[in-house]
Amino acid sequence: MKPFLLFSCEHGGNRIPSACRGPFIGHEAVLHTHRAYDAGALRMAREMAQAFQAPLHAAVLSRLLIDLNRSPHHPRLYSEFSRHLPQDVRADLLQDHYRRYRDGVEAAVGAAVAADKRVLHVSCHSFTPVLDGKPRNADIGLLYDPSRLGEAAHCRHWRAALLRRMPALRVRMNYPYRGTSDGFTVYLRKRFGADRYAGIELEINQACVRTESAWPALRQALIRSLEDALEHWPDGQPG
Repeated sequence: MKPFLLFSCEHGGNRIPSACRGPFIGHEAVLHTHRAYDAGALRMAREMAQAFQAPLHAAVLSRLLIDLNRSPHHPRLYSEFSRHLPQDVRADLLQDHYRRYRDGVEAAVGAAVAADKRVLHVSCHSFTPVLDGKPRNADIGLLYDPSRLGEAAHCRHWRAALLRRMPALRVRMNYPYRGTSDGFTVYLRKRFGADRYAGIELEINQACVRTESAWPALRQALIRSLEDALEHWPDGQPG
């Protein structure tokens, strides 16, 4: 049985509501950097959801206001620009954006699980090619929990299928971050058992996003390779 697919994008845009613009006056340039949003991630998530006719949950609020991929008590939930906003403004960010978004995704997963479906959640992200002066040595990262054998198996199938289509790609597992680091999929794994939920973070190097001649082909390869990988779903289902 094929999984119930669900796509999400937690860092899809760099929108700043008018009530929160004060701290960014004179610092507008930061809103066009990797610190503010994940370039290309929203387009990838939209195209995947459309290709698989699957639900998409996406946010366009800048993570420099509140990071939807962090736990509520994480020290970087708010950035240096937003942590000193008035308490009522931060409360609105937490309730109207953070909780509304995450509760919506969790409810969608819960409804599918209640309907006796197995869920494959792909959370789409991108990463800066160089961080703190150190180059990131990958084009694509697939993040998962190694203790969840289904997630690990599915990522292996996806990686193999992607390399068959684009052999020159650098595809790494649990890179540039660990799949068990603080994040939304980690939270959802705690809420739903491995037999019902698999959460994978897709990470795309923003250098690929900026290469206009190759970016469309990469998006299609990611979609088609995921389609190929799903043929092995009985071997790579949650569990």
